[in-house]
Order: sequence, then C-alpha cells, then structure tokens
Amino acid sequence: MNVGLVFNLKKERQDDSGSDDSFSSVKFLNKSNAEHKLQTVDDTYAEWDTWETINAVKNALEENHNVILIEANEDAFEKLRKNRPDIVFNIAEGFYGASREAQIPAILEMLNIPYTGSDPLTLAICLDKARTKEILSYYKIPTAKFFVVENLDEFDGEIELKFPLIVKPLHEGSSKGIFNSSVVSNKNELYLEIERVIKTYNEPALVEEFLPGREFTVAILGNGKSAKVLPIIEIKFDSLPPEAKPIYSFEAKWIWDTREKPLDIFQCPAEIDNKLKETIEKIALSTFKVLRCRDWCRIDMRLDKNGIPNILEVNPLPGILPNPEDNSCFPKAARAAGLTYNQMINEVLNAALKRYGMI
Repeated sequence: MNVGLVFNLKKERQDDSGSDDSFSSVKFLNKSNAEHKLQTVDDTYAEWDTWETINAVKNALEENHNVILIEANEDAFEKLRKNRPDIVFNIAEGFYGASREAQIPAILEMLNIPYTGSDPLTLAICLDKARTKEILSYYKIPTAKFFVVENLDEFDGEIELKFPLIVKPLHEGSSKGIFNSSVVSNKNELYLEIERVIKTYNEPALVEEFLPGREFTVAILGNGKSAKVLPIIEIKFDSLPPEAKPIYSFEAKWIWDTREKPLDIFQCPAEIDNKLKETIEKIALSTFKVLRCRDWCRIDMRLDKNGIPNILEVNPLPGILPNPEDNSCFPKAARAAGLTYNQMINEVLNAALKRYGMI
C-alpha cells in the first residue's frame, strides 16, 4: 500500500527576541544546586517530532509499504489531494488553535482518505482537559476536582478546592506549560501561575486539586474487544532534585531527563499488586471507550489520597521517540510487551486497516 506519513517537524527558533507568546518565564529549579532562578524557556515546539522520530516511523512502515512524507503545514491539503495515499499514518500535532490536533484528520475525512488514530472530535475533546474531565465525570470515571479560569478579570481568588493545587494550560500536551512552579500552596502562588499560563499561552488555565499518590501511564493498542493494555509504567520521582515537586514537569521531561544523563524515573512493568493493576487497566479501557479513542492512546493517571486511580490526561496522539534513552513512554511499554519499535508502529497501522476493513 501507499502510506502517507503526516507529521509536524520540530523547528529551531530563528531568533530569541521573546516577542511572541510562546516564551514562558518561570521559576526554574536548577538540578545541580536546587536554586530557583527566573529563566525564559521556549516550549513552542515541545509536541512536534524530530527527523529521528519521523524517519524511525517511516522506516518501520517501509517494511511492508511505500511511504509518502507529508508535513502538516499549509500545503498539506493539496499534497494529500494530489497523492491520495491508501491510508495515512497520522502523527501531526498541528499548530494553531485549541483544535489543532483535529485539523489533519478533518482534512482526511473531507478527502475520504483512511487514517490511523482517533477522529477529529475525540482529538479536539482530549486536547481540552476540562471537557475531557467533564465527560469522564459524567461516566463516573475518577478525575481530580477542577475549575477553569479564562481571564484574570474573572478570577476573584475565591476557591472551593483545597490546596495544594496544580495549574496547567488548558490545551497543551508533552508537559508544555507545566513547571515546578505549577504546584501551588496558597492564593498568591495560584494567581501568579494562572497569570503566567494565560499571558504566555493565550489560553485558559486549568486548576486542579493536586493528587498526592503514585503516578502511572498506561498505553493501549487496538480497538474494541481486541484493545489491550500494555505493561503499566510507574513514574518514580525519587531521581528528581530534592526540592522538585513530584510531577513530570517540563523540566523533568525535557531538561533534566536527557539522552546523555537519563533519569531513572520510570519503572515498567510497575510494581503493583493485582488489585491495583486490574483497577488501573479497567479505568484506562473505560476511558478509551468513553472518549471513543481508536487504534492507540496513552492515558496518565495518579492515585488520590484514598489510593483510587484518577485520570490526569488522555493522549490519543502519544509521543513515540524511538531511542530507548529518551524515555518515551509508549515505546517503553511496547518493548516491555515484547514488541520492537517497528512492530509497534505496524500494529497501530494494522489496527486502523482492520477497522476500515482493508485487511
């Protein structure tokens, strides 16, 4: 088959003027001396992929198919219409707007081209953390209490949630906008973090009660009754700096955890008893079904004070860095399940092909 691989290429910033909204000024925790310093961090392209990842996916697909590379820019529609691949392997995150992950799938549906992964509605919902939590709450799937602040004028400081709280951008992934300072313990810290998120990312701030328990991430592969949970990963925070908050922040994911000096932050399979394992798997599969995810997904969850797994985020376009030293969770879970990187990619493609009745 002719398989289109649609992607967003991670770019280097051409200048450091800091004139656009994507520069985040944060109290940055230095790992070496645990000092807090105000630094400017550019996380604009945190969700996009490097050529290393794009070529790894391409090489995997080329084991069985012809591959056409198509960057998800303004020319993507014409390239897709001209080439009309039999199916598209979609890893495009998009760039503009709260529904950016839905743009390529919507184009593909307009052109009647099959594609891997979830549909535009699911992708748009899952990138809106509050809408996701509202749907999960309706179906009695545990998630932390929360509220959303759309602008600073509407925030009067009166809150019903209990500190500590965590503040996140409403429409981001890959730990974008989540720093050590995001966990707050008083109203002043809360206001400053809400202000940072709204002004930096030009989007609402999500405020949640901070869950104190262990954190897990769960990779799911397949559809319907054949959807399977890969070995559960626990995120261990012992290797973070002593003063670091126990969260998988932007600092932890992209700055402290490097290929040269990887953090010993993941345990896969997680060391948990059968009861907790079954509960996590049940909640993950229910979430996958309720949100109508397709083919693959990674779901993050954390235990509350009663030891109950709560959904943090749903990632229907999971990160898939190919190098094991990069600590990318979905490939890590796949390897623990006995799958090579190439097998993992082709299982995702085959799940979509089966769903469309193409094999």
